Amino acid sequence: ADVEAELKYLLGLEKIIWLPGIKGEDITDGHTDFYARFARPGVVVAGLDTDPDSYDHDVTQRHLEILRGATDVHGNALQVEVIEGPAQVRPQYRDQKDFAAGYINYYVCNGGVIAPQFGDQDGDSAARDTLERLFPGREVVQIDIDGIAAGGGGIHCTTQQQPVG
Repeated sequence: ADVEAELKYLLGLEKIIWLPGIKGEDITDGHTDFYARFARPGVVVAGLDTDPDSYDHDVTQRHLEILRGATDVHGNALQVEVIEGPAQVRPQYRDQKDFAAGYINYYVCNGGVIAPQFGDQDGDSAARDTLERLFPGREVVQIDIDGIAAGGGGIHCTTQQQPVG
């Protein structure tokens, strides 16, 4: 409650939706920007790990359950858009435990969205298509982020956004 009150005060928030992390499983303990992001008010894009053997599987299922039961500040149900993680990554990274293979850690910038691609033709295309639909009027550009993902991060992790003054 204290953290929530401070976040509301400092950031001008009216409502906070808490998602569980995964302490000790990855280098970030499950930063939210890897799992769920607001595309616009009332619209959340969330990642889903479909591999039942992955430590992210259960937490992404739980996130979807929470988000589908959540409402916005006005009591309206959220529109939850799901992007499944890639079914495969490039061969040299397939056995790397901390390789952060997820599409939610994109970066929204002036006129565009910079998103990851992992060499999974179907997964990369599906993620791009969803982001294009969620961000109309913005060009979605996918780039190879293997070097960043190998360190457990993503595009959003390496940026420092500043709001327009």
